[in-house]
Amino acid sequence: MRSLLKILAPAVVIAAAIPAVVLAQAQSQGRLFPNVGTPLTEKEIKSFDRIIGPEGKELPVGHGNAKEGEVIYKARCEVCHGVNGEGGILRRLTIGKPGQPYKGNYYFKDQDKMNGVSYYPVPTIAWDYINRAMPVPNPGTLKPNEVYALVAFLYYRNGIIAENDVMDQNTLPKVVMPNKDGFVPAKPVYPPEPKPSWW
Repeated sequence: MRSLLKILAPAVVIAAAIPAVVLAQAQSQGRLFPNVGTPLTEKEIKSFDRIIGPEGKELPVGHGNAKEGEVIYKARCEVCHGVNGEGGILRRLTIGKPGQPYKGNYYFKDQDKMNGVSYYPVPTIAWDYINRAMPVPNPGTLKPNEVYALVAFLYYRNGIIAENDVMDQNTLPKVVMPNKDGFVPAKPVYPPEPKPSWW
């Protein structure tokens, strides 16, 4: 054991010193990573600005309805989320039915209910998520009209809107979500507002 320590101790000391020597040499010759910290141009900053807020002010021009969304859904989403979003190899997207939005309790062990778009408190969340993260193999590749159509399809299948309702940058933020009162406000209200009818 002692002979092994006699060999390992110097090896550890030498191995620890090598990065310090390399770093000191790199600093004496200029920056180790010369392009790190380069300021971004205004165009580069805009390319990252893809998040849509609750009011929907950032939504792009476009439109779509549930019938158009159904075609896109079958081609690009059904393989993972199942027929009409009712469950496939990935999470379930519908918990209501056309004309019957789910307005029940989300606070129990059935996590499927928290995965559907009915759970969202504001309507722009679905647009933002689909736009940035879907479809899984190529996120961010859907055009705005396709995203509006998919949101319309999912909202229709969840009973939140009618089949012929058109979703666009003006109508989408006005959709009333079934769980809009199901979250604690960022700033507590006192006296508290009355509880929702389903409470």
